[in-house]
Amino acid sequence: MSRPKVFVARQIPAEGLERILAACDADVWPDRLPPSPDALREKVRDCDGLVSLLTDKVDAALLAAAPRLKVVSNFAVGFNNVDVPACTARGIAVGNTPGVLTDATADIAVTLLLAAARRLGESAADAKAGRWLTWEPLGWLGRDLGGQTLGIVGMGRIGFATAKRLHHGWGMKVLYTARAPKPDADRELGARQVDLDTLLAESDFVSVHADLNPTTKGLFNEARFAAMKPTAVFVNTSRGPLVDQVALADALRKGVIFAAGLDVTDPEPLPYDHELFQLPNCVIAPHIASATVATRDAMARLCVDNLLAGLSGKRLPNCVNPDVYK
Repeated sequence: MSRPKVFVARQIPAEGLERILAACDADVWPDRLPPSPDALREKVRDCDGLVSLLTDKVDAALLAAAPRLKVVSNFAVGFNNVDVPACTARGIAVGNTPGVLTDATADIAVTLLLAAARRLGESAADAKAGRWLTWEPLGWLGRDLGGQTLGIVGMGRIGFATAKRLHHGWGMKVLYTARAPKPDADRELGARQVDLDTLLAESDFVSVHADLNPTTKGLFNEARFAAMKPTAVFVNTSRGPLVDQVALADALRKGVIFAAGLDVTDPEPLPYDHELFQLPNCVIAPHIASATVATRDAMARLCVDNLLAGLSGKRLPNCVNPDVYK
């Protein structure tokens, strides 16, 4: 009996890749950069399964080119790169890797918040450039965390984990937005659900953990930054398109807010000459929130579980379009 054909759009951890190679006739994209849309369509033309990344657009054109496709297993929690309704209409199950990124992403959110608040990036760069002359009483003054107010935009798993770290570690008061009340956050963190305008006006630190959808795209614009305190620190580890980056750069340059820390941008990678890179009060990481050995291994296991289940006609353990089974 022939083995199912699979295209893996990038090298993933051996924890998962070895299982794919053992069970499938797999073609693995070898380059550091992702395949072009044309190359991706060509690669999946006769495939039963696809392992995709956020950089791979799984759209109607790709689906039309892959009549045998049964399953798309996205190596990510998010799946904005996949046209899920089109997959459902074609009977193609779509999987993702939720849950295992929570702690690693929360750690990065706290890291960026600390780095931006304490001016770590700009002071370290200054020292490395040979401009560290002496200890200065007024040098590199940042913002304290203890007892300050944290605003969590989107109190899901990652938002809750971030708030726990900052509430229990620094005694921060927690405000949050969410579609529904979060009793665990209210009880464990003394958190308070508020509307976005209240959160922005009262928070000393704003950490974004919202989903990207038509209502949140460009959510943080000129008016939203103007609503924040001039001492506020803004952190985004969710999705780049939630932020109007022109407005953010303007707010940082003019001192409308104090600083920002970003793990996600729009586009990715952000051009090296983009203004945000030039601003000393903006810390930018290259989308590394899930970049720990344990987390990426766990993502690989979930990704392959989804792939192999879909190839064998079973329900995906983590399926984002359960309607496909109706």
